[in-house]
Amino acid sequence: MSYTTDLIKNVSIAGHGGTGKTTLFERLLFAGGVIPRAETVESGKTVGDSSPEEIERKISIHAALAHIERNGKKINLLDTPGSSDFIGDVILSFRASEFAVLTVDGRTGVQIETIKLWRNLEGREKPRGVFVTKLDDERGNYQNALDDVREKFKIAPVPVTIPMGNGASYQGVIDVLNEKAYFVQGDAPETAGAVPAEYAAAAAAARERLIEAAAEGDDSLMEKYIDKGSLDAEEMHRGLIEALAEHKFVPAFAGVALKNSGLIPFLDFIADIGPNPRTARDVSLEEGGTQTDIPIDPDKPLAALVIKTSYDQFSGKLSWIKVIRGKLTAETEAQNVSENKKERIGKIYTCQGKKLEEVRELYAGDVGIISKSATLKTNDTLSDIGGGVNFVHLRLPEPVHSVAVNAAAKKDDDKLGEFLVRAAEEDKTFRYQYNTETKETVISGMGELQVNIILDKIKQNQKIEVETHVPHVAYRETITKKAGAEYTHKKQTGGHGQYGKVLLEIAPLPRGENYQFINAIFGGAIPKNYIPGVEKGVLEGMAAGTMAGYPVVDVEVKVVDGKYHPVDSSELAFKLAARNAFREAMRQASPTLLEPIMNLTVFVEDKYLGDVMSDLSGKRGKIQGQASVGGGIEEIKAQVPQAELLRYSIDLRSITSGTGSFSVEFDHYAPISGKIAEEVIKTAQAFRVQEAEE
Repeated sequence: MSYTTDLIKNVSIAGHGGTGKTTLFERLLFAGGVIPRAETVESGKTVGDSSPEEIERKISIHAALAHIERNGKKINLLDTPGSSDFIGDVILSFRASEFAVLTVDGRTGVQIETIKLWRNLEGREKPRGVFVTKLDDERGNYQNALDDVREKFKIAPVPVTIPMGNGASYQGVIDVLNEKAYFVQGDAPETAGAVPAEYAAAAAAARERLIEAAAEGDDSLMEKYIDKGSLDAEEMHRGLIEALAEHKFVPAFAGVALKNSGLIPFLDFIADIGPNPRTARDVSLEEGGTQTDIPIDPDKPLAALVIKTSYDQFSGKLSWIKVIRGKLTAETEAQNVSENKKERIGKIYTCQGKKLEEVRELYAGDVGIISKSATLKTNDTLSDIGGGVNFVHLRLPEPVHSVAVNAAAKKDDDKLGEFLVRAAEEDKTFRYQYNTETKETVISGMGELQVNIILDKIKQNQKIEVETHVPHVAYRETITKKAGAEYTHKKQTGGHGQYGKVLLEIAPLPRGENYQFINAIFGGAIPKNYIPGVEKGVLEGMAAGTMAGYPVVDVEVKVVDGKYHPVDSSELAFKLAARNAFREAMRQASPTLLEPIMNLTVFVEDKYLGDVMSDLSGKRGKIQGQASVGGGIEEIKAQVPQAELLRYSIDLRSITSGTGSFSVEFDHYAPISGKIAEEVIKTAQAFRVQEAEE
């Protein structure tokens, strides 16, 4: 069955790991009548965690998509991973939805991943709410959790449901909006009834706050609320829709998913109040780099974004797609704007986890799957033939953890590369590249867990043994003073010989200027037609320095004199002469090693601040600044040598009990000397010897 845009709601469920996202997702599907029985994460049979690696590890690794029909509306639910290693699937889910619900553990309150996700949603101006879980635990407390949300996010969440009791006395929730109580019924769905007398005052106070939130959604409603002190049910309903769509309030929900509690009023709120896709926009990139907001509109020509690519053992390649404009129809022709190729649309599906359900069409606002596409990949734009819309790519963080890999058996190297390319296509936060300088295949991701899961999957499924090691650092060499040298290349082989003489002067350049070549020849000592050969020779000399064989940077090279032979000179002869002259001059110019320095930004809970800063000092880091970003989270900015950060994701996880996170990017090269330089040279020389032997 197809649903028009006005009947669609898209909701992402996100939050810190262990707060009950997948359990909530599972139980919502049960409450909505999608599945006959709800499974536990421990059973390995949930709709959300269906891949072998998720079942084995008992954590969510991939986003899961399912849908529920409620009050005539189609609610697309996206269950997302809680670990920062899999943030890519969280971001694609945020892109695909108009509303995000963050789960908050009623025992511990807001945790660091939730804070980071909130900041991401804030940057997107995405409407959001909170669902407080595990309130049947003795430590569970709804009000304390909401107070924590208020303190850390500087907003006042508005309860849509409130609990009847906490801990062992937990009985269910009250639907403040519809003035009903929903009681726990063991393993059965919750049942509705009248609000118990002992909770009448609390329910009335919560309803008053909800009416205030509704009044804030519309100026005319606010005037009526001020004049009369209340709103009727229809006005309240309309005001809440407008206020939530404009993110003027944050709804809060209470529940215990394992007891099927708090689910039905949550679904009713989403169906009746949740933002409609028509309230949202996506971003298109036009020629010249300008960006344009594109409203979600079923009446315009087709435009859709591929948000994810996955591969199924039975269904093959699956392209997850969010339709932004128009209607996507099966068995039709469209255009892959990103590749400038026509795309034959075959079958289209919606899904319940890994179970695909074929449909004929998807309207603007809906999320579905195209199978076995010939050209589509993540971030591609699909449009009608001749369409000009081209959507901006997913805003993904840069990978922070890298390892060098190779197949244990040389014959498997190509096969390994093939599956690493596929892994990088499925998860855009995972990178695969061959470093021509260090001659290593390097893979990068958001953390050790993500990288290890990908490698374990390849080992198990493809029977390829993979070896890993810490990647080599791309050092550089430079000079610290002026020097000069000359070299004559002379060779007689019978017939035409080879002759070229070059005299060079070299001098240091400011850091980052790389290279400058100056032809200072006068009087034709070296004919102009041989000068390109001289520069080629200089560049070849700079490709491998005299200290450890690393590329040379930040050098000015001046050709000041030379000599040629009218018969035996050639461009090759001058190239060889210049290369050797450069190397000789460099040896006399007090060469030094340079190492890459990275800009590091670390986010940690304030209780770990001292330990993290001490660790950075031990890594030769220079602290550039430190500030609170709210919610008990501290941001540290530092510059640290790349060599010290190769295992930083592991180090930081250890120091902060898995709660810290960071981003890193290259800034500049800086000199190193002493024992550190000696060790780098020694390692490089050993590597060159090994390379020569192979």
